[in-house]
Amino acid sequence: MTPGVGRDAASAPRSADVARLAGVSRKTVSRVLNNEPYVSDEARSRVLAAAEELGYRLNHAARALASGRNRSLGVVALGTAGYGTASLLVHIEQAVRDAGYALRVINTPDGDPEGIAGALESLLEQGVDGVVVSEPVVTGEVPLRVDVPVLFLGAPPSFAAARTLTVSVGARALARTATEHLLDLGHTTVHHLAGPRQWYATKDRIEGWQAALAARGAHEPPLLGGDWSAASGYAAGRALAADTSVTAVFAAGDEMAIGLIHALRESGRRVPEDVSVVGFDGNPVFAYVSPPLTTVRQPFEAAAREGIRLLVHAIEQPDADLPQAGDPPVELVLRGSTAPPPSHRGRPLSRTT
Repeated sequence: MTPGVGRDAASAPRSADVARLAGVSRKTVSRVLNNEPYVSDEARSRVLAAAEELGYRLNHAARALASGRNRSLGVVALGTAGYGTASLLVHIEQAVRDAGYALRVINTPDGDPEGIAGALESLLEQGVDGVVVSEPVVTGEVPLRVDVPVLFLGAPPSFAAARTLTVSVGARALARTATEHLLDLGHTTVHHLAGPRQWYATKDRIEGWQAALAARGAHEPPLLGGDWSAASGYAAGRALAADTSVTAVFAAGDEMAIGLIHALRESGRRVPEDVSVVGFDGNPVFAYVSPPLTTVRQPFEAAAREGIRLLVHAIEQPDADLPQAGDPPVELVLRGSTAPPPSHRGRPLSRTT
């Protein structure tokens, strides 16, 4: 078993436990764990062996020897330069700095439990007071116990923590809003180009799309799959272009939407005259393509600030109840890629509120 896994927060090992097992004083433990001089090699080896056996991490000593906290937060994030992931990280950094904390970031491979566990271990050894996990994909259980508060931005991976908090960007509501916009324009149904199925975000957007269709009694077309890239959107657009009954598509990412539009227009389907397309993310660059992309904007800044507010509260007031989390805003950005279907041109629009 990984050292420390399965321990209750109350029974986490202390420096006195390390000192007792190693047969040295607590001052010697402090000197060893802070890499100070005047400790024999034999005593240093015994202390390090005892700390390893008990699962006592260096950050425990650091927090005790300082003033109880290091005023630093760690972030475990997917190693990608994608717009959504990068934007969220920028706003996390700003919120952490505004809260008076330092930030340590470790990027990981796609949903690798061992990579996430290693990142968490590294952050804990650096003495962070709390951790933000911004991982969109996890394919297995993370074999680790984390003894500081953890904020999950999205659905949490499977591991134990002293205290957990969850804040989302409201992807279900955003996806539902995108779908309802197309239905409000008069489209009888909306096709959906989804992201990779192992992503939490994909599941949320599918559920929002399905809920909007079900609420209006609209037929649910078969899902199309993509990988967030414009190339996958282009491939989906080539497949849809041959079906003249398709008049509306909600893409789970702006880049996929742009690839989709390119394929449709290349195949002779006009956007939005023949097919309307809505994206997801709110990347401002796509206000300057042709046609400008209608999209729903993810509230990255609001989610980051709300999450860091709750995490800092949990760190600084560990025995207090958490304040109520606010609902993330829902924003539809109307541009030129959506219009009523050909059969409804010139008719007044009916809108369900």
